[in-house]
Amino acid sequence: MQPKPEDYDYELDQALSATVGIKSIVPEDAFTAATLGTERHGNGVLIRSDGLVLTIGYLVTEAETVWITYSGGKVVPGHVLAYDQETGFGLVQALAHLDLPTLPLGSSSKAEVGDDVVIAGAGGRQHSLAARIIAKQEFAGYWEYVLDEAIFTSPAHPNWGGTALIDQAGALIGIGSLQIQQASSNRRQSDVNMVVPIDLLKPIMQDLLTIGRPNKPARPWLGIYATEVGNSVAILGLATGGPAQEADVKAGDIVLRVAGTPVKDLANLFRRVWSLGPAGVEVPLLLNREGETLELNVTSADRRRFLKGPVLH
Repeated sequence: MQPKPEDYDYELDQALSATVGIKSIVPEDAFTAATLGTERHGNGVLIRSDGLVLTIGYLVTEAETVWITYSGGKVVPGHVLAYDQETGFGLVQALAHLDLPTLPLGSSSKAEVGDDVVIAGAGGRQHSLAARIIAKQEFAGYWEYVLDEAIFTSPAHPNWGGTALIDQAGALIGIGSLQIQQASSNRRQSDVNMVVPIDLLKPIMQDLLTIGRPNKPARPWLGIYATEVGNSVAILGLATGGPAQEADVKAGDIVLRVAGTPVKDLANLFRRVWSLGPAGVEVPLLLNREGETLELNVTSADRRRFLKGPVLH
């Protein structure tokens, strides 16, 4: 399933060499340490000749040390510039010269279902896959995350985090985020990759480079982990010390309404919360707990305030 140079109209090996390895070390007392671990490994893509690397943000969130690996084992330190909660993108600045080509940004909106693509991890063809776009559709993650139109590819890359999605012109059109299971036409479950579209980066790029985040009010965050159960949304767990836990929301609660509006699925729940105002707004929840109905008001928060900021050594 490795891509072959003769199958592409661009210099495949040159494009693949723009991918790098990312290793980050996160303090044990970091907010995300329990869920994402203290040592994280994945991939990134060199998108500017001055050493700017694009990756998926969870690899570098709260990292105190970042190492960038390239060209058969060369290692340079990196500094986390930004992590955008809404898209999931992360930016890392290499603190030494990377003697690599860059990968130009393409247009994810122009990519179509059925297009042949390459999913590239650090290490060239041996760590890359010839794949195909199998869907472009909404994606809702249990951690209060929604993409209006994520890209899904198959076969799935086994080391998906921060991989480069390269289109038929040799341009970067997305960054790998997850491996999930999706039902096929014969009802069998198959592994696919969920990719964050590159077009989401372009409007916020300058803000990320200058202030480390989009220049707009933060979305309200509840600190819940939720899942769909039939036509309902259930609370799977709670972020320790987060707003929902402080308001006495419990794992197992079923969310019936947000500010009077019925909840039908994850995306609907999160969008309804975000529609109420910026971080800090009161979020009225109607819950079902073990057959009883109760109302709770959750004072939302800016999730960034719970995270350790980047450290420049």
